[in-house]
Amino acid sequence: MARIKLKIPAYTLFSTRLPVRINDINYGNHLGNNQLVGLLHEARVQWLTHHGFSELNAGGVALIMAELTVTFKQQAYYPDVLQVQISSNPIDIGRSSFDLYYEVTKNSAGNNILVAVAKTIMVCYDYQKKKTVQIPPKLKEIIS
Repeated sequence: MARIKLKIPAYTLFSTRLPVRINDINYGNHLGNNQLVGLLHEARVQWLTHHGFSELNAGGVALIMAELTVTFKQQAYYPDVLQVQISSNPIDIGRSSFDLYYEVTKNSAGNNILVAVAKTIMVCYDYQKKKTVQIPPKLKEIIS
């Protein structure tokens, strides 16, 4: 089976450092896949907060994650500190959706090691009308 290959765009939106917590460790004694998804969510919320947004109000609309792709490259352990970089590509912006790319690295003995790459497709949504809506101008500006 062919592996999914994600190419991280050069345009960085945000970067944050997140520690691997002891409760992120699975029975294999490394960062669990479900916990990595939670760390991606944390990074995305930090990015939104940095711009005065939230997932329920990103320029007047809510955001729903419609799709998630993760490719694991290396294990991470407690107490590693992960660098999560969020990027976008203007060609991946539609009327009501956009792609966010994540590059997760850790530093080990002075070397940056790629832990995982991921992509989410985020959809702008109106919960009252229960339908997708157009990306607001301010949000479009920060992802372009």
